[in-house]
Amino acid sequence: MKRFAPTDWALILGGSSGFGLASAKKLASEGMSVAVAHRDRKSAMAGIDREFASIRAGGAELLAFNVDALSPEGRAAILAALAERLGAQGRVRVLLHSIARGNLKLIASPRPGPTGAALARARLAELLGVAEDKLASAIEAAAGDHDALAEIALPPAFDAERLLDEDDFAQTIHAMGTSIVGWAMDLLGRRLFADDARVLGLTSEGNQVAWRGYAAVAAAKVTLESVVRAMAVELAPYGVRSNVLQAGISDTPALRLIPGSARIKADARRRNPFGRLTTPEDVADVVFLMCTSEARWINGAIVRVDGGEHVGG
Repeated sequence: MKRFAPTDWALILGGSSGFGLASAKKLASEGMSVAVAHRDRKSAMAGIDREFASIRAGGAELLAFNVDALSPEGRAAILAALAERLGAQGRVRVLLHSIARGNLKLIASPRPGPTGAALARARLAELLGVAEDKLASAIEAAAGDHDALAEIALPPAFDAERLLDEDDFAQTIHAMGTSIVGWAMDLLGRRLFADDARVLGLTSEGNQVAWRGYAAVAAAKVTLESVVRAMAVELAPYGVRSNVLQAGISDTPALRLIPGSARIKADARRRNPFGRLTTPEDVADVVFLMCTSEARWINGAIVRVDGGEHVGG
């Protein structure tokens, strides 16, 4: 039996891949209608359209908007179209913010000189009597299948000439942090929220762990957590529950953009009590659970969805 009616809508920001797409599929399978805002090139649309078609083939209604959801004009256009479709009966049961648009640059150029991993590779090459570049290539090829080798694999490639600046921080913090507020405020102002609505953001372990090149995104994640706490207090009188899901390391398109993502994944697999990465479907299942009436007393929380990765040592 499906838990939701077609008049219950999910509005997913960033719903063409990763957590957003998996959540769209899950919520649609449980009876919700789905509206997806995404920003993708024409070259990527064939695969995305197939995914959307599979959701519709299951019987759910899906509206897709390939527009800039971060611009006031884009948000207004989406909400106007959604309001017209919802009519008098439909309401937004959940707003899921899954936008992954940030600057992945360093704060400072790497200091010249060999790293510990480089010294280890050089010594190993010497002992084996092979060329260091050939050994490095072999380690890099094997590291994808053997996590223990990730520590001495080739380092992530950064552009040392293009460092983070104030505009990079501002754009990233808006895209992945504060933009959720504008969407929630406009949904509230247009009276599109259901009486028992949910606002959900997505954060990561980068809110506490410093990964190279992740500083701007980390700042955005911490900002997101802060503004969601504020919404938990200020939107509660309107029946809106606001929470953040902290997903474990997942092999998503967004993660693959991070230099050194192979090492991040290897470390997560070693630490996770279940020995695997978190999947988008793991997160989508919890998105669904947070939308149920049984989760109505969860508000202002950061809910970890990582199989115990954070306690794995």
